[in-house]
Amino acid sequence: MSRLAALRHRDFVFLFAGQGVSLIGTQIQRAAVAWHLYLLTHSPLGLGLLGLFRVLPILVLAVGGGVVADAVDRRRLMIWTQTMLALSSTGLAILTWSGHITAGAIYAFTFVAGCAQAFDGPARQAMVPNLVPREDLANALSLNAMAWQLASVLGPSLAGIILAWRGPTTAYALDAFSFLGVIASLVAMQHRAVPPAGSQVTLARAADGFRFVFSQPVIRGMMIVDFIGTFFADATMLLPIFAAEVLHVGARGFGWLAAARSVGAVGAAGVMAVAPPVERRGAVVLISVAIYGLSIAGFGASTNFALSFVLLAVSGVADTVSMVTRQTVRQLLTPDEMRGRMTAVNMLFFVGGPQLGEVEAGAVARAIGAPWSVILGGVACAVIAAVVAFTSPSVRNDRA
Repeated sequence: MSRLAALRHRDFVFLFAGQGVSLIGTQIQRAAVAWHLYLLTHSPLGLGLLGLFRVLPILVLAVGGGVVADAVDRRRLMIWTQTMLALSSTGLAILTWSGHITAGAIYAFTFVAGCAQAFDGPARQAMVPNLVPREDLANALSLNAMAWQLASVLGPSLAGIILAWRGPTTAYALDAFSFLGVIASLVAMQHRAVPPAGSQVTLARAADGFRFVFSQPVIRGMMIVDFIGTFFADATMLLPIFAAEVLHVGARGFGWLAAARSVGAVGAAGVMAVAPPVERRGAVVLISVAIYGLSIAGFGASTNFALSFVLLAVSGVADTVSMVTRQTVRQLLTPDEMRGRMTAVNMLFFVGGPQLGEVEAGAVARAIGAPWSVILGGVACAVIAAVVAFTSPSVRNDRA
């Protein structure tokens, strides 16, 4: 059987293609926002606060978003959330073009986009298993990861060129326009979900999501190691400082650094899409997290642009292997009527970890410098993976 079996399913192809277009725009916008904010504030803490404004709405609303995703048509919910994301980028473009942009406005639009993502994430991830049969799910998730990572390569690279050529206004406008792709694909899909009888948006149903996730030792263990590891080792918001002050490569170099992790990740996701499914899933996740932390620590110590790029690429390989494996485990162990809430609970951890970690990295960088902040965070991530490997046999021994 073809390892690209998920592409035989019409609605998955629509979602895959539409997201591919939209994700490139999103990655352009994310890189542009970081560079724009650095130009406005020249503050490591200011960059770290961007992560706080991204994660706060997810921490507050994601569980509710999961309940809604299990109670309504997920496709229709995504149309609304993607429209809100498009409007957020439109607002950034208009304010920047008119000369009224401020750091506060960037934080505000980032917060609005986070509110939309709190509902979009559970709906999107829970819908994928409905578009392909169970035996093609791992392939579909690998292809989605490859599309996301490919966009993460193209987006920041294009952002560096666009920022040097036309400035952030054009970057924001392109992102707003790119959302038309995913909205059009959602409208064209034949899939129409009928929520289970009696589905309601209640606190009790939200609590059911927490009970389910924490009753599954493998899901719980992988979720916790991902949160703690990314809290310490994710330093994406510090990349402008490395580009400008450590490696001295400017806006174009920043674009390449922002894309470096995804260069490795695209290759990893591509291999996973055509390779047999991972068998020793627990061991693969833990080893990947350890490699991720060590490569990030090496990046923090590097003063050579080429070496920094390679180390970030290695971290992208490790992160993608871990991410796809964890997603497959979660989706296969979760019944469909619980997938939105399961995803929402996990969002608190896999989004909260790196976003809160950006605040931590910014604060530590302000105290002892960006390089040492990244070095210590990477080492902590590797140590945590080793501790979990010795103390959690349910995760360590998990197999397909």
